[in-house]
Amino acid sequence: MIYEGAGIEVFKEYSTNITKVLNSAVLLFMICFIPTPNFMAKTIFLPFLMFALLVICGAILSVNSLNITADQLNLLALKSYISHDPHNLLVTNWSTSTSVCNWIGVTCGSRHHRVIALDLSNMDLTGIIPSQLGNLSFLTWLDIHSNNFHGSLPIELTNLHLLKYLNFNNNSFDGELPSWFGDFPKLQSLSLSENYFIGVVPSILGDISSTRRNVTSLKVIDLSMNNLTGEISSIIGNLTSLFYIDLSYNNLSGGLPSRIFDNFSKLQVLNLQWNQIFGKIPSSLFKRKEMTYLSLYNNALEGSIPREIENLTSLEYLYLDYNNLKGEIPLVVGNLTSLIELHLSYNILTGEIPSVVGKLTSLVIIDFSFNNLTGIISFFF
Repeated sequence: MIYEGAGIEVFKEYSTNITKVLNSAVLLFMICFIPTPNFMAKTIFLPFLMFALLVICGAILSVNSLNITADQLNLLALKSYISHDPHNLLVTNWSTSTSVCNWIGVTCGSRHHRVIALDLSNMDLTGIIPSQLGNLSFLTWLDIHSNNFHGSLPIELTNLHLLKYLNFNNNSFDGELPSWFGDFPKLQSLSLSENYFIGVVPSILGDISSTRRNVTSLKVIDLSMNNLTGEISSIIGNLTSLFYIDLSYNNLSGGLPSRIFDNFSKLQVLNLQWNQIFGKIPSSLFKRKEMTYLSLYNNALEGSIPREIENLTSLEYLYLDYNNLKGEIPLVVGNLTSLIELHLSYNILTGEIPSVVGKLTSLVIIDFSFNNLTGIISFFF
């Protein structure tokens, strides 16, 4: 808390001083150019004007330096909350004797020299995230994946209004998955996988009717390998820019809303494997012609494989195994000419294996085991 308070007070003092300097300089400038009867009377003020301009330049440089110092103080606060730094990366590098812009993992903007990116990934750090991290107001990139940060996330992170990329994968964060992730208006990538978050997928992410900000710019969402429960809300369908969704290895349940995929025109990757989702596969899913990866593996889905699957002509990986799908394999599966892997094992499929499967020349892995299928597969290469 010392770092945050110190930074704010110094900012207030400098802001007041530079306002006074600017006002004085404007007054001097006006005086210098008031029409006078002779040239000498006008030019006598020029030295004062030059001095005022030098003062302004100095003040601006001081404020820039102050901004850097404030960012430095907030990062030092983060450093103080790190209890274990086995490689001494921050201990030896994050020092007040060097510019914060030269610290390991820190990137500053070329114009304003403020901290715009923080990458502490794969450093084996242990600690918690302090509220002061939310004071890095120019931050657009925050990556601390593959460490051992733990505890809950401070709500002050919502002050990072310019944030576009957030990656907290593979840490030990716990507690309720915050609903305030909808407060990042510019966020494009949200990755929180391999933690211990509980709760539901925040509907606020796509709630365009909310008075709060919402992340309609979101392109990537990865909440896999947590302890999330509940149903997947249809509101997430408002995130029309999404092309990557990974909610695998949670305890999500319920059915998939019938029209949840209607607006995902850019969707390329959908991974919902290892959950408890039941009901039929919504036909809206098969409108996504750009999709290359689809995994619904190990859920409790039922019904037949929809004929609309033929629309997924870009699909390369299809995992529908370990469900309760019935009926025959539709002949239109032969239209999926880009398939590399096709997994339909451990269902209740019946009938003869379509001969068109043998014409899928890109196939490397095919698994129809543990069904009630008949026939043989003849490959034509």
